[in-house]
Amino acid sequence: MATIDMTETEFTKTLETNEIVFVDFWAAWCGPCRQFAPVYQQVSEKYPEVKFAKVDTEAEQGLARAANITSIPTLMAFRDSVLVFSQPGALNASQLEDLVVAVKGIDMTEVHAQIAEQEAQAQ
Repeated sequence: MATIDMTETEFTKTLETNEIVFVDFWAAWCGPCRQFAPVYQQVSEKYPEVKFAKVDTEAEQGLARAANITSIPTLMAFRDSVLVFSQPGALNASQLEDLVVAVKGIDMTEVHAQIAEQEAQAQ
């Protein structure tokens, strides 16, 4: 599947309606972002079951701020609407494919149990 451009208004719905969502925060003026874009596109085509979104940090400054983006490119991965990966910097195709496989392999039952435990301790 090709990558999609995502806005702040689409962000929550995209997370809620897709099991796995990768989000590339980028800007047109960013050299590393431009280098990562074709890699991101290429890998997105290998995994049609995964949603690959792009957020232009210049056009979507509120979303970038809400996501605490301080460096671009920044790649985030969500599984069942839970942030499971966040890292600034570009990846090569092999690293990105390894990450997709790793995110697909996460035991979300365990993740949700850990979240519930942390929330219980915080109360």
